[in-house]
Amino acid sequence: MFSQENIKEEDTLEKRYMLIAGDSVPREAIDLDEVVILKKLHFNSLEDKRRYLILRRKTRKVYPYAKLASERLVELNSRLDRIESKGARKKYTKMVQNYIEEEFSAELKKLTHTEGQILVKLIHRQTGTTAFNLVKNLKSGWRAFWYNTTASFFDISLKEEYDPESNHEDYLIEDILQRSFQADVLEPQATALDFEYIELTDKWSSDASEKRTLKTRSE
Repeated sequence: MFSQENIKEEDTLEKRYMLIAGDSVPREAIDLDEVVILKKLHFNSLEDKRRYLILRRKTRKVYPYAKLASERLVELNSRLDRIESKGARKKYTKMVQNYIEEEFSAELKKLTHTEGQILVKLIHRQTGTTAFNLVKNLKSGWRAFWYNTTASFFDISLKEEYDPESNHEDYLIEDILQRSFQADVLEPQATALDFEYIELTDKWSSDASEKRTLKTRSE
């Protein structure tokens, strides 16, 4: 609840202030959370719509794992900063390494090829580094090479990056995330990468419009 009162200041125009319940300082405006208005989805065909819905189901399934990976990494780095003993740091790191490895190995085995690759991309989105480098930093370079080679047998590259600016499927994944965040289907977590969703939407909408124009001219 808030009340309004007019306050006249000498040599100034009359200003209207608001006093919010629980706050003793009058304000000229109320700070609100930014709301992004998402464009209505448009599909060129039923096949495009079907592919989007399948991608949405897979993205929503694996996103929580990528979010968890980011949280584990932040927690690891935060605790390491507070541990002074080199031996204690090494011991704690090894414990977390084994925990993450066991936690994700079990879940990865349950995923399809496509879901696994989307997860790898989302890990890059949430942590700012590839799954390959995460493993490389946690273990040895040989272990990272081995994991990447093993993953390749299942058509999954741990070196895959998330690039919604140049990869259309990645943009669609980002679109799915943003809509899922607004619908409270997924819990939001900021990306560690540098891109703006609104700018991506304008870019891909513009590219699609240009392609339609070129196609029309060629017919």
